[in-house]
Amino acid sequence: MTKRVYLFGDGNAEGRAGMESLLGGKGANLAEMSLLGLPVPPGFTITTEVCAAWNRGGYPDGLAGEVDEALAHVERATGAAFGAANDPLLVSVRSGAPTSMPGMLDTVLNLGLNDETVRGLAAKSGDPRFAWDSYRRFVQMYGSVVLGVDHGRFEELIDARKAGAERDSDLGAEDWRDLAEAFKNLIETETGRAFPQSPRDQLWGAIDAVFGSWRNERAETYRALHGIPDSPGTAVTVQAMAFGNMGDDCATGVAFTRDPSTGENAFYGEYLLNAQGEDVVAGIRTPLPLTAGGERPSLEEVMPEAFERLRAARDSLERHFRDMQDIEFTVQHGRLWMLQTRSGKRTARAALKIACDMVAEGLVSKAEAVSRLEPESLDQLLHPVLDPDAERRILVRGLPASPGAASGRVAFTAEEAEAAAANGEKVILARIETSPDDIHGMHAAQGILTSRGGMTSHAAVVARGMGRPCVVGAGDLRIDYRTRSLAAHGHSVFAGGKITIDGATGEVMIGEAPTLQPELSGDFATVMGWADEIRRLGVRANAETPEDARAAVGFGAEGIGLCRTEHMFFDAERLVAVREMILAADGDGRRAALGKLLPMQRRDFAELFRVMAGRPVTIRLLDPPLHEFLPRTKEEMREVAEAAGIEVEALRRRADDLAEVNPMLGLRGCRLGISFPEITEMQVRAIFEAAAEVLPETRVAPEIMVPLVSDRREFDLLREQIDAVAAAACRERGVEVPYLVGTMIELPRAALRAGEIAAAAEFFSFGTNDLTQTTYGLSRDDTAGLLKDYARRGLLEADPFATLDADGVGELVRIGVERGRAARPGIKLGICGEHGGDPASIRFCAEAGLDYVSCSPYRVPIARLAAAQAALKADA
Repeated sequence: MTKRVYLFGDGNAEGRAGMESLLGGKGANLAEMSLLGLPVPPGFTITTEVCAAWNRGGYPDGLAGEVDEALAHVERATGAAFGAANDPLLVSVRSGAPTSMPGMLDTVLNLGLNDETVRGLAAKSGDPRFAWDSYRRFVQMYGSVVLGVDHGRFEELIDARKAGAERDSDLGAEDWRDLAEAFKNLIETETGRAFPQSPRDQLWGAIDAVFGSWRNERAETYRALHGIPDSPGTAVTVQAMAFGNMGDDCATGVAFTRDPSTGENAFYGEYLLNAQGEDVVAGIRTPLPLTAGGERPSLEEVMPEAFERLRAARDSLERHFRDMQDIEFTVQHGRLWMLQTRSGKRTARAALKIACDMVAEGLVSKAEAVSRLEPESLDQLLHPVLDPDAERRILVRGLPASPGAASGRVAFTAEEAEAAAANGEKVILARIETSPDDIHGMHAAQGILTSRGGMTSHAAVVARGMGRPCVVGAGDLRIDYRTRSLAAHGHSVFAGGKITIDGATGEVMIGEAPTLQPELSGDFATVMGWADEIRRLGVRANAETPEDARAAVGFGAEGIGLCRTEHMFFDAERLVAVREMILAADGDGRRAALGKLLPMQRRDFAELFRVMAGRPVTIRLLDPPLHEFLPRTKEEMREVAEAAGIEVEALRRRADDLAEVNPMLGLRGCRLGISFPEITEMQVRAIFEAAAEVLPETRVAPEIMVPLVSDRREFDLLREQIDAVAAAACRERGVEVPYLVGTMIELPRAALRAGEIAAAAEFFSFGTNDLTQTTYGLSRDDTAGLLKDYARRGLLEADPFATLDADGVGELVRIGVERGRAARPGIKLGICGEHGGDPASIRFCAEAGLDYVSCSPYRVPIARLAAAQAALKADA
């Protein structure tokens, strides 16, 4: 029979690390900690396979009996009985996804309490206040998580009860008892059912809710943002409760074996005295530091014996897992209990430092360090930081929870932030505290600011994982949702007003502060060097301007894989000449307009050649969908007519003649060069005249790319013209310029006829943006809503314009590679669509046998790291 329930605790476990896909990260690591001899409250884990069955319609036969047997094991281990009136066993019911999803799935604590067992807990603990507080917490959590009552309704009752009290400790057992009763009444009013008194009914209700939370909106959003698959689901861990809220000799906290913001090898974390675990991450109380040295009382000073046991566990776990760990713990009457360990979320800068330090310490190899890094996280390091010399209008200071700087307009709800970002605005999401329901707004925002919470609060952990700058615990900041404003020290900022946050210092500033480009040296350079030693796939950049080219070189690009020449013409002065050329009635008119563009193009190419200093530069001949260049307004028509010396009405008729119903499949790519050979002549002449100009300074390696071919005859016609113009230009300048002529494979027919085309073309660059459009019959500009709907219905695992479709579009790429290499064994093969900067797509490119990928300059380091990981995977 398939095993569906795994026990752990008391130094034994039926599972182990490495079984995350079955037991989830939480269950597998609790089992591993038990096997290591660490103090873990006993419990059991129901596997992810059960979640998959539950999502298909129900539990497998016999599961209830297996859970009863496991629960009896926990009763024997603890000496308490589930549902017993005098000595009740209370349990937590927690989620455990195979890949960490902090805060996205549901949890229920203190399960097993009812109107009878709460009195038994009071008698056993000798603390009625603790017992009734635990009961009201359970009713509140169960009512919200399992029964679907709005969390805010419970908070309203708590606030009403707290009226006149300064802190929770002012409330006694009678207050918490009355609140528990009020909560039960609210639940019955809202749901039409009484709060369940049977502990077993409570247990199965909580298990249902945890499995169901796999499909909640915030979890699905998180998985989509982080590329986590929708299967198999979550495991459920049922574990004996350890109480951190039974008095001042109790505590709960979160610790990291190294600093998750900086990577420093120092024990790092926070705790709360007399509190339960959710109090730490919820940010409703200001946490205290673990280690001594500050003004606030540390766990090291308050509970030195428990702290030393925790420090020993820290050392043991990091040595065993050979990675920085995120630990949850509780101290009950001075006794330490370990509740969770997992690889800790960290900033990109911390990840690089930890990788370098662990290699130096001999914990991991260079290859293992490279394989563990998240390529996408490097994006955090490639953007501006605040200028240290700039004037700063400091509004308030909080805790520096996630480094980086961001400016934007203030938004006070996740929905407001998401809507503003969709309109192209930069926003800072400001909340009193964040919750998992804010995930979509946190992703849309440039940065996150909270007035409550600590370095291990929800906002801090999620922001670090996303790479968003974040400042938390700005206690002097008053955020008022009613007036949609934030204020501190006599200054207010209303919704839409601009602020800047510095996640490295914790400063919050009024207005938009200036920034500087980051320094990419030290640990970054070391890890990139390791990646370059490992990878076999080349990395180039897409660039048209000297600024982009310089950035690309700085980020380690080995050349330009795509220079989109049409992007060079959007300058106002050039745009008029391009429009004049396109709208010209004959070849003479086009040549006259092109004569104005030639020196501009020559200057552009010369600058690119200088910056690239001998690296290959792939220049795509003009490929403009005409609708992007045709004049639309009366003023634009008048301007072009004046430049061309013709009547506005004649120009309008010519524009009408050129108008297309579907411009993306119209007169563009090689078709434009075939119809208007003067364009190709001008561009090729500009390339070789620029090369001749630069040759005395540096080697030049132009690669001329013919776009949108579907047949070799198209390529042959343009190749003949390119060679003739190149020969003439070089002869006139008295130079020899080595060059290649190739094509862009961006139509299914081109991939299928790759063998014929390769007989003439010296390189292929797969243009996967258009290849995806023409394979799917979808416009990437018009189908965002459709793709979201498809993803929600499980019809697409990923947006095919973001991650290459390996089965469909990828099959065409493989065909193109195979047939191209068969016809020309030495042909150079690359990819230059947006997929060139996507780690999953880069893995495909490596497997398909491409020579290089090309991506935007700011994704070059991401591509270098992803290419190294692809090589490691291939060699494994």
